[in-house]
Amino acid sequence: MKTDQETNNPAGLSRRFFVQSGAATFAGLVLGFHLPANPMRRSEAFAAGAPEGKLEAKDARLNTWLRIAPDGLITIYVAKSEMGQGIFTSMPMLIAEELEADWSKIRVEPAPSDVEFNYTGAPFEITGGSMSVRTTWEILQRIGATARHMLTAAAAQKWGVPAESCRAEQGQIVHAATGRKAGFGELTAAAAALPASAIPKEPKLKAPSEYKLVGKSVKRLDTPAKVSGKPIFGIDVVVPEMRYGAVRHSPVFGGECANFEALAKGMPAGTSLAKVTGGIVAVADSWFTAKTVVLGLEPKWTKGASAGLSSKDIEKRLRTAAGGKKNPVAATKGEATKVLGTAKVKLEAEYSTPFLAHTPMEPLNATAHVRPDGIEIWVGTQSHTLTKLLVSQATKVPQEKIVVHTTYLGGGFGRRAENDMVLQAVEASKAVGKPVKLIWSREEDVQHDFYRPASLVKMRAGLGEDGLPVALTASIASPSIMQRWTMFGGLPKSGIDMTTIEGLADMKYECPNLHVQTVAVDTGVPVGFWRSVGSSHNAFYVESFIDELAHAAKQDPYKYRRALLEKSHPRFVKALDTVARMANWETPPAEGRFRGIAIAESFGSIVAEVAEVSVSAEGQPTVHKVWVAVDCGRYVNPDNIAAQMESGVVYGLSAALRGQITLRNGRVEQSNFHDYSMLAPHEMPEIAVEIVESGEAPGGVGEPGTPPIAPAVTNALFAATGTRIRSLPISNHKLTGKKKA
Repeated sequence: MKTDQETNNPAGLSRRFFVQSGAATFAGLVLGFHLPANPMRRSEAFAAGAPEGKLEAKDARLNTWLRIAPDGLITIYVAKSEMGQGIFTSMPMLIAEELEADWSKIRVEPAPSDVEFNYTGAPFEITGGSMSVRTTWEILQRIGATARHMLTAAAAQKWGVPAESCRAEQGQIVHAATGRKAGFGELTAAAAALPASAIPKEPKLKAPSEYKLVGKSVKRLDTPAKVSGKPIFGIDVVVPEMRYGAVRHSPVFGGECANFEALAKGMPAGTSLAKVTGGIVAVADSWFTAKTVVLGLEPKWTKGASAGLSSKDIEKRLRTAAGGKKNPVAATKGEATKVLGTAKVKLEAEYSTPFLAHTPMEPLNATAHVRPDGIEIWVGTQSHTLTKLLVSQATKVPQEKIVVHTTYLGGGFGRRAENDMVLQAVEASKAVGKPVKLIWSREEDVQHDFYRPASLVKMRAGLGEDGLPVALTASIASPSIMQRWTMFGGLPKSGIDMTTIEGLADMKYECPNLHVQTVAVDTGVPVGFWRSVGSSHNAFYVESFIDELAHAAKQDPYKYRRALLEKSHPRFVKALDTVARMANWETPPAEGRFRGIAIAESFGSIVAEVAEVSVSAEGQPTVHKVWVAVDCGRYVNPDNIAAQMESGVVYGLSAALRGQITLRNGRVEQSNFHDYSMLAPHEMPEIAVEIVESGEAPGGVGEPGTPPIAPAVTNALFAATGTRIRSLPISNHKLTGKKKA
């Protein structure tokens, strides 16, 4: 999913749709968008489950983004999901900047799943692809600027002075000539009563040089509440008469319970059994009871799609497919095959990466109440509007009779863009006639994910007299993520899944002859979006191969990359130069330590990383320090950017070192953190982050820190041992601990 880097307006939203919708509601100013017509109808309620608690009944029907109460408290509604990436601070900062608000009086609440709360007017909002800030920047600015103009006009009218003689400042309107001041709260009723003709259709926005808040480090608004345990996550939801559900899935993907009726008849007193998609759910008065009961059952399962399948089978399929001669062409220029045939120096390599699970720290869960008059859902979801749409399609209940309460997310990484747990909770609630909070165990989560696709690529290159590539080819095979995402267009007739080739087909390294092929391979294993999606594996492939080319050319890896980028990609060069300076690349590291470098562009941002490693005599690698240089264009909160780069590094490093999902006889072998582990605190490297100023269109920060870390580490391990790691995880390889000559 790409954004328009020139206009930052992906939906083509015309400014004529941005109008004041003020009404003296609750003696406060309410402001928002009227978006183009949409086939989705809006719901009539938004109640429990918000991090700030239950809204009052009088607030149940809202259609705006911004509310200023008489006491000056400003409530901003955010239609994106907060899953730790900091948007409940950065997005309000953009509004507060233009509004000239007192930051201490800003409050944030999740927006209802009504269509008028969709920023772009699309059928649904989704939080992913590092798109939240970069696709709403201008929209949020205009919300704040319009409110500022309205409040200024109201104050000028009250004082009988020209609006041009007043200014907004720290939550007040000030008339410098007379020293008069009025707080925003005092002016809300008058501002709301202004005629539409008095509201600017094109509010003047600040120049970046005028920013007082944006671009500055600001403490996150949600931290105090999270530390105190106040916010509601999905797993915290409690509603009257609620029952608890524990799920047990078919051990083989696609299987269903074949003896459900017999199992249901033998359930213990006080419990019941519901048949749900892919499994069975025990329902009881506590989750522990439900889990104990469901694990004690002896279900019989139908044959699933992955029956008998092993990881070796999948690898063989991918290798065969990648070697196909007539695979769809994703990118081509020049005559790569012909030039390769005549090159004096040729290199070829095969790289592969495994399936990966998401393992968000908060277990998957959803609470649903199916009633005769509609359905109510409480869930930490990456798309509350998509949840409503899919539940409606599955149940045939109209969307206006479905209410979705979005809670905080205890980690998402793409997993909570899925709705399998929501649909199961709905099925369970319908079966027992009461609200059911369904919680997946960690074992069910690890063994029944929508995994990051396994993939394999064959790469070849020919080098010229100067050591630089004159031809490069790549052929990648992978399951398709997009094939089942029909709402995003599915897999096109070309057979090219853009998520498979991102970061590969559009690599920025100069090469006069390039040919990239791709093929979708159905393995029977469900796949989905994983943090940084295709760039998570393609950065490993590209940056590893470029490192091999540099070694073959007997050139420094940093300078080699620089030479391949300096003609056309100055932002990449600046990021490379920055990270090389940060790591003192030109100066040898301490004895026993070695460095590797990598750079990748994803989701509108460029991230360069250097990793410093050592290898023990027993072959155990340690990553001591990682330097990160990030060019994310215009940015909001530097502290948040640093936190997201650190987060991306640890997530990607955990996967690179030991992350893998393997299959035997059609079943996932891993089950919990003991065999699918994250880095422990004592294993974390020191991480230094520097923002590379560019002033370009805003890019993402939640995902781009992940792709470069794996190749930076494996390139460093090559410097340490002389052994190339061409498949992940690193733990599958034996390292010597001694550099080869």
